[in-house]
Amino acid sequence: MKKIVLLSMLTFVFSSFVNAQNFNELINLGRYAKANSELPMPEKNEKRVVFIGNSITEGWVNIRPEFFTSNHYIGRGIGGQTSPQLLSRFRQDVINLHPVAVVINIGTNDIAENTGAYDPEFTLGNIKSMAELAKANNIKVMLSSVLPVGEYPWRKEIKNVPDKIAALNKGIEEYAKKNKFAYIDYFAVMHDENRALISTYGDDGVHPNSLGYEVMEKAAKEVIR
Repeated sequence: MKKIVLLSMLTFVFSSFVNAQNFNELINLGRYAKANSELPMPEKNEKRVVFIGNSITEGWVNIRPEFFTSNHYIGRGIGGQTSPQLLSRFRQDVINLHPVAVVINIGTNDIAENTGAYDPEFTLGNIKSMAELAKANNIKVMLSSVLPVGEYPWRKEIKNVPDKIAALNKGIEEYAKKNKFAYIDYFAVMHDENRALISTYGDDGVHPNSLGYEVMEKAAKEVIR
């Protein structure tokens, strides 16, 4: 009996260790570790801005790199990530880079249930926590809306996506106004009559193409200025 109990305990410990390892891998702290270590301290008059997010931010840097290099903007997006993953790497990929401001764009993969069932309060809470961390470190906070999506190609069973996005965006915008944080409303200039992504702005209904990013750049720069 004691052997069975001991074996069960060892199995639980090993399982917990494996799950912890998996979670660390999901955070992907190594994605920008080298780039962060090689990034010099900002120059005296440099207006460094970090954009943190998921594949939408990562794709932005890949498709429109000049937007970042010419403006002292730094992209720290990782494809597929959700709000708890961003929160877990926020210090490494934002605070430690000493920006004057951060643009936070996250939530669509939460709704797509990439890392578990969608809990709108949990997602909004993670966004609030990142904003509060930035503020505590004298980094100006710029929150942004989730982009419009009609349905997720990889999770078509998830229903009422536009309603979920609208509700989350409302919560983000209200929180931004209450705390006098800047708010970038990508959704307002990128949705069609069905509250989905305008077809010419993206090829899969979720991720912007070059034209879509141009629209986002205009919206972002107006607020950053």
